[in-house]
Amino acid sequence: MQVKPRKTRFIRDLSQVSFLSQQERDRLKPVTDKYVFRANDYYLGLIDESDPEDPIRNLIIPREAELYAWGRLDASNEAAYTKARGVQHKYQSTVLLLCNEVCGAYCRYCFRKRLFMDDNDEVSLRVDEGLEYIKENPSVTNVLLTGGDPLLMSPRRLASILESLRRIPHVQIIRIGSKMPAFDPWCILDQPELLDLFERISRADKRLYLMAHFDHPRELTEPAVEAIEQCIRRGVICCNQCPIVKGVNDDAETLSSLFSILSYIGCPPYYVFQGRPVEGNLPYEVPIVRGFRIFQNALRYTSGLAARARFVMSHETGKIEIAGVDDQYIYMRYHRAVDEENIGRMLIFHRNDTAYWLDQLDPVDEFP
Repeated sequence: MQVKPRKTRFIRDLSQVSFLSQQERDRLKPVTDKYVFRANDYYLGLIDESDPEDPIRNLIIPREAELYAWGRLDASNEAAYTKARGVQHKYQSTVLLLCNEVCGAYCRYCFRKRLFMDDNDEVSLRVDEGLEYIKENPSVTNVLLTGGDPLLMSPRRLASILESLRRIPHVQIIRIGSKMPAFDPWCILDQPELLDLFERISRADKRLYLMAHFDHPRELTEPAVEAIEQCIRRGVICCNQCPIVKGVNDDAETLSSLFSILSYIGCPPYYVFQGRPVEGNLPYEVPIVRGFRIFQNALRYTSGLAARARFVMSHETGKIEIAGVDDQYIYMRYHRAVDEENIGRMLIFHRNDTAYWLDQLDPVDEFP
């Protein structure tokens, strides 16, 4: 397909959102004063303005309920695994580099809302310390660039980071976590130097992975699909991960459609996340049991390639797969764990249909 070049215009104030009334803007100002609003004209153009419950609107336009007292900013205690500014090392083989403090737009349910608040300094625009940390830890085979969105960095700066990582012999996999294919696919399509960089970095024996972030089928526009196609042509392995979000994709039909289309375009689903109980995110949360039912029903209508996703929770103690629910119990399994002895360990809890997070569940002392 041929997608025409486009200059995307960023929007940083609700006064620039034409379909909001002045009354709505005034009502939402206290929300944006606390949790920053950012979007662009392309992404706002995906909204059906006649539908107040439009899923893209719910994803990007603030809600007053974000100010309700609920949750905490660092719900997975990422601070405990921060080794230096912008460097997280939770699992032995994987290091996260938080290398950018800006996203193409801000998902209202963001798990790291704290990073975009005025007094936060967790992200490091200088990654020298992180690169040195990785060099000194030969167990690290997998590095994830995140933030913020790494694809908003200049190709020159991104090249410096990627090429430095490629010179570290024990780093086998480099991942880029990005929602730019959804938010602004021209960030990829109109930057041939970025695509050339991908082709240099993604090698037959050491692939570059793009961890895309499509939350709803409507984000998979022709330009978005072409952006994924151009990455694949450069040898990049594309996968998708997203949370189940209330008002966005919390029904099996929508989620199944998303999984299927992603598998068709070569960007199959990887993780589906239980929403973290982050401060400000109450209006976007789906309870564990309901989320599991939605996820399982979505898988019923997809091919095997689209059904490889795992429904997981990024808990402080590890990545926990939500494996089953029956009339009495919720079954979970450590997919990854801080304490490696826990990997594969099963967890059984009394069923609680109102619980959003592991810490709200009561473990079963004796299982029949």
